[in-house]
Amino acid sequence: MRIQPLIIVLSTGILGLLSIAAAASDWPQWRGPNRDGVWPENGIVKEFEEDQLPLKWSVPIGPGYNGPTVAEGRVYVMDRQTQPTEIERVHCLDWETGKSIWSTSYEAVYKVDYDLGPRASVTIDEGRAYALGTMGNFHSYDAASGETLFAKDLQTEYEIDMPIWGIAASPLIYKDSVILMIGGADGACLISLDKKTGEERWRALDEKPSYSSPILIEQAGEPVLVAWTGESLSGLNPDNGEVHWSHPFKPSRMVLNVATPVFDANRVFVSAFYDGSLLLKLSPDTLTAEKVWRRKGINERNTDSLHCIISTPILEGDYIYGVDSYGELRCLEAATGDRIWEDLTAVSNVRWGNIHFVRNGDRWFMFNEHGELIIGKLSPDGFTEIDRTSVLNATSDPRYREGKVAWSHPAYAYKHIFARNDDRIVCGSLAKE
Repeated sequence: MRIQPLIIVLSTGILGLLSIAAAASDWPQWRGPNRDGVWPENGIVKEFEEDQLPLKWSVPIGPGYNGPTVAEGRVYVMDRQTQPTEIERVHCLDWETGKSIWSTSYEAVYKVDYDLGPRASVTIDEGRAYALGTMGNFHSYDAASGETLFAKDLQTEYEIDMPIWGIAASPLIYKDSVILMIGGADGACLISLDKKTGEERWRALDEKPSYSSPILIEQAGEPVLVAWTGESLSGLNPDNGEVHWSHPFKPSRMVLNVATPVFDANRVFVSAFYDGSLLLKLSPDTLTAEKVWRRKGINERNTDSLHCIISTPILEGDYIYGVDSYGELRCLEAATGDRIWEDLTAVSNVRWGNIHFVRNGDRWFMFNEHGELIIGKLSPDGFTEIDRTSVLNATSDPRYREGKVAWSHPAYAYKHIFARNDDRIVCGSLAKE
């Protein structure tokens, strides 16, 4: 169903085939051009001039958790409406003005917890926009016009045993296919579809899904799909779904794997709220992997090493940085998982405290759940805050704790930040004058 808009106002070392073809300053998918949380743009501010970031524009939207994406001068974001009927919407906005270019919707009756709206970011590739809804509605649109190219009801087609918080992993483009984690029946935890037609190319893993978005890496000179499901951390051949290596990661209570796997120097690291952390060492010569360490605390309050919830951690050289279960910013020794330091100033010390990390040069832009943007540095000596500013208000109700939150990952493109809450999407300049 088409509707009239109501609003006016992979890292450089990875093979080129692993990256989405995009302008260097675009943010066309989850966590940036190469899905690694790196913002490769120059001329960015060193500190903020005001406590409130001046906004280029601010546009009303509905609620949702998915972060914006930006490509070819357009901003994409999804939301949900419940009146007069339950629908999910996909919006395309002009990046300079926030004015609507197109908006479309489809029926989506939610039967999940935390039902504010869509989770997965829209992925842009070669003039197409791929949008995956919470209940498994999957669409390919013409990115410029909004024309529907194909639509699939994955819940029905793949008999998905819907996770308690719905489908959250963002679509991943590989060559001529789009890869999704959906948790379908008959070995369809992961599926690969032809990106032009939507026809299935392969399915893999008879496992429960997680909420974690897969990534593409290079190992032993080959592209490898790294997927952290609800039961394992696995490396697969993205051409056919063949499993190269797999390590079990069974949930102790429930699947709560949300953060994206991170990769550095032939190592893959993951961290979960209930079940702690796992570091694998990947062979540089063969498609194999071995456990370096696995650590888990007594419970989510009495943690060991790192128990992340929404925040994707950082694996960099000899150290790991991340936000623990109650907002504790921590540094770990990568070789052992031992804690080096802990800091409680970047975000409140509350259950599910969250920060989204993005690297720009030698600094980190840290968007916390209060809607604040922090410029800081992370080292084994500690966290150094350079400056912070407020971008937007926290609006989401996290239910089982006090205080509103802003949990959606921002996009960084054209020397600007694009962020959303449950009321608005905003754009503010981060250009150095």
